[in-house]
Amino acid sequence: MTHPAPPSIFGLSFQELEGWCLAQGLPRYRAEQIFRWLHARRAADWEEMTDLPESLRKLLREQFSLFTTTITSHQQASDRTEKLLLKLRDGEFVECVLMREPDRNTICISTQVGCGMGCVFCASGLAGLTRNLTTAEILEQVARLDRLQGPDEKLTNVVVMGMGEPLANLQQLLPALERMQHPLGLNLGARRITVSTVGLPEKIRELAAVGKAYNLAVSLHAPNDRLRDEIVPVNRKIGIEAVLAAAEDFFRETGRRVTYEYVLLNGINDTLAQAHELATLLEGRQAHVNLIPMNAVSLLSIDGSSPRQARQFAAILEQAGIAATIRKRKGADIDAACGQLRLPHVQNVRS
Repeated sequence: MTHPAPPSIFGLSFQELEGWCLAQGLPRYRAEQIFRWLHARRAADWEEMTDLPESLRKLLREQFSLFTTTITSHQQASDRTEKLLLKLRDGEFVECVLMREPDRNTICISTQVGCGMGCVFCASGLAGLTRNLTTAEILEQVARLDRLQGPDEKLTNVVVMGMGEPLANLQQLLPALERMQHPLGLNLGARRITVSTVGLPEKIRELAAVGKAYNLAVSLHAPNDRLRDEIVPVNRKIGIEAVLAAAEDFFRETGRRVTYEYVLLNGINDTLAQAHELATLLEGRQAHVNLIPMNAVSLLSIDGSSPRQARQFAAILEQAGIAATIRKRKGADIDAACGQLRLPHVQNVRS
């Protein structure tokens, strides 16, 4: 008879880890040591936790798994971007990315296996939504990426923009975000964390009510409902005005300016007339537009806009007083589009 594998230790909060230590008759400070090894000192296995007695390491090994994920693919781009495909215990797959800049190291993590939002340019949702990730599975992505860094590197920013709709899994995401901010761990400030959403109004307000200064990025991708209904099908049930109203509530509650993500699709949403329409839509709002060159997806026939078109689009927004930037492409020489690495492992992909 085979015994089930032990649960991930990344599923325990610091308080729960303290409670476990006390239940074993261990002093409270052991919880601090273990937490540091997990979230700050990058232990790859139990034996690296050298300031713990062997008896405690044995107990941890018996009762917990350090990692429940396995690395199926590890890609490295010429710009030092690194992308992992992780296999979960149930055989599903998720992706996460480490992106390096001279002044920051940012990770992009996933919250769901697949995605149910159906955005037409995105590889993540080609096979629909399978399930939510657990808090432990979210944090294991963080830990895996953290351990790719050199001893003189550290994570400075987290973007929750990988596979899935983060606000559809707030119950598991929020505890993960809390743990990233713990002073014994990564000790990230809330302002270093960005949560992306396709625009679920009540969930946006729920995130605002947490009372943390997280950054909110709304995937807009169109200046009107007719076009957004085509690009972001879930919009048919919501509408742009409801999304913008919730985003304004988020700004009032948190004081954080909202970023509107806009993937530029050649001949679909990138005309200069559409740029003027977007400027009118966002007029008077505390908004920043992040224009995103589309990463090519082999199963999709949609192309991204040219750099020249992107610059003209941005110029129109800026002339209208709307802050706009064109996102720098990272990992262009690997499967950079989110969900790409997972596709060969997935059945029933829509084309």
